Amino acid sequence: MTKLLEVKDLRVSYHTYAGEVQSVRGVDFYLNEGETLAIVGESGCGKTVTAKSIMKLIQTPPAEIKEGSQILFNGKDILKMNEKELRALRGADISMIFQDPMTSLNPTMTIGKQIAETLINHRGMSKSEAMKEAVKMLELVNIPNADKRVNQYPHEFSGGMRQRAMIAIALACNPKILIADEPTTALDVTIQAQIMDLIKDLQNKLGTAVILITHDLGVVADVADRVQVMYAGKVVERGTVDEIFYSPKHPYTWALLKSVPNLDTKHKDELYSIKGTPPDLLKPPVGCPFASRCENCMHICKEAMPVITDISDTHKVSCWLQHPNAPKVDRFDGTTGGAKV
Repeated sequence: MTKLLEVKDLRVSYHTYAGEVQSVRGVDFYLNEGETLAIVGESGCGKTVTAKSIMKLIQTPPAEIKEGSQILFNGKDILKMNEKELRALRGADISMIFQDPMTSLNPTMTIGKQIAETLINHRGMSKSEAMKEAVKMLELVNIPNADKRVNQYPHEFSGGMRQRAMIAIALACNPKILIADEPTTALDVTIQAQIMDLIKDLQNKLGTAVILITHDLGVVADVADRVQVMYAGKVVERGTVDEIFYSPKHPYTWALLKSVPNLDTKHKDELYSIKGTPPDLLKPPVGCPFASRCENCMHICKEAMPVITDISDTHKVSCWLQHPNAPKVDRFDGTTGGAKV
């Protein structure tokens, strides 16, 4: 498969009054043509910062993308592009669906004009051509009465319809990569399913590669090809969706999976939660970032960063439990509240 995107040693910091917050700390990953890569983890783990860095959308200052970071799109480093090159890239080759459509859509412009703006800038259409295409895009994302809706404002749309409009804007120029940042967070469960089905359907029709950022592991299991688990600005485990769900190796991945209710959960059972809080990234720990919350923590975990262990060609994990001298730990079960040593 052809690699569309390669991210190498991405490090992003925010300079605040309290000091330097190291939001992303040496992240590496790739994205193939037509596949869906899911990035999962708790709030504050660096998912959105990583996604915005791909399009160079983070504000600098206070943010700083560190020297040595590379984001290669078709072999060309996005971080070295000038403003003209970035404008040509955004919306045309790489598009993004933001977390909250109400704050991302322009309240003073009709939905049709917002879609048309992208088409005029990137595809050189006239205003009349762009508005006709805007109607087609709204029909593509299953918005009823698209010819009338195209002249309405964001506040006249429901939450689900605003999210569909955001998808229409993002896909207007048939981008090679679509970054979906929590695309269903503010929606009810029924609309969530419709939006994810829509993204899958459009991906199949257009061949777009998708980076999906989400907390919802149920959505990940349904749509992703590969998964990477982030914690405290680092990728702690990565693999195919089957490897992550059926053969997870990192205690943090175990904990995330255990915190999701399933059909075997009894109605009076207390849902598992991860004890403690994520580390302060003003002063990141020298060892494993999950050590203070890990039920299988060893002395070495607090003293040194774990090396990356290859479980298979596609499955990699950063955990000292994979060391030959570490205690043998079974995969988590559904009742004990963690792995068993």
